[in-house]
Amino acid sequence: MAEAAPTTAFGQAVIGPPGSGKTTYCLGMSEFLRALGRRVAVVNLDPANEGLPYECAVDVSELVGLGDVMDALRLGPNGGLLYCMEYLEANLDWLRAKLDPLRGHYFLFDCPGQVELCTHHGALRSIFSQMVQWDLRLTAVHLVDSHYCTDPAKFISVLCTSLATMLHVELPHVNLLSKMDLIEHYGKLAFNLDYYTEVLDLSYLLDHLASDPFFRHYHQLNEKLVQLIEDYSLVSFIPLNIQDKESIQRVLQAVDKANGYCFGIQEQRSLEAMMSAAVGADFHFSSTLGIQEKYLAPSDQSVEQEAMRL
Repeated sequence: MAEAAPTTAFGQAVIGPPGSGKTTYCLGMSEFLRALGRRVAVVNLDPANEGLPYECAVDVSELVGLGDVMDALRLGPNGGLLYCMEYLEANLDWLRAKLDPLRGHYFLFDCPGQVELCTHHGALRSIFSQMVQWDLRLTAVHLVDSHYCTDPAKFISVLCTSLATMLHVELPHVNLLSKMDLIEHYGKLAFNLDYYTEVLDLSYLLDHLASDPFFRHYHQLNEKLVQLIEDYSLVSFIPLNIQDKESIQRVLQAVDKANGYCFGIQEQRSLEAMMSAAVGADFHFSSTLGIQEKYLAPSDQSVEQEAMRL
């Protein structure tokens, strides 16, 4: 007698701004998961995605096309994409019919890059909420370009966006700093990498901004934004280079912990491996230090000299 497919499914909802590397992440993560022996189904929820590099199990373009919406309703790309998500929300029976035969697979949902979908528009959150009702345990994987760390003002903006996304999406959440191998192409970091990944005392960023004549006029605004971020104390990041298997493994460890996959029965795990997945995601210092040594050039200045420069 054939074994019944498990009712509970697991997956990742890959979100983030345009160009942050969501599609590349889905490709790299799907290849990594298959190498581990997991059955993977990549679902494209972005009707603007063309020339997908991965094998797509479900494509939202079969339901609604962005070009058709823009032509028919005379909308721009952003308005057309919002309409597409609202149309998908109204036709979730189509999505469920596509996903049900794939029970037993690990899902990767490649989501649109419009920031408003994850910060205040309700369609994508409603879709995720409904999938949770279908016993699909999702983790939101939020990608942000790591080069924003080189600009204190942009980093504060990224922190605000990440916090708003975490509160709005209402899923277990993992924030990633993507493209770590390119981080220093845009300038030097003012502080060690763990300062940005763990979001340590942000008052130092305020001091850094105060040295800029433009941002000096907005000191009180920046101070209130930083206070809001620190009051919630929710945002932290895991650095990611999608070409590095060790980096992908650290991300997967955190994601599996968030959606409960590491406690499932689909993969036979020893107690040691299970405990490693359960607690390892909380201790990033050693791995962050290794990434800093790998991708960031050492500073020639002492800590005192750096402080004087700031």
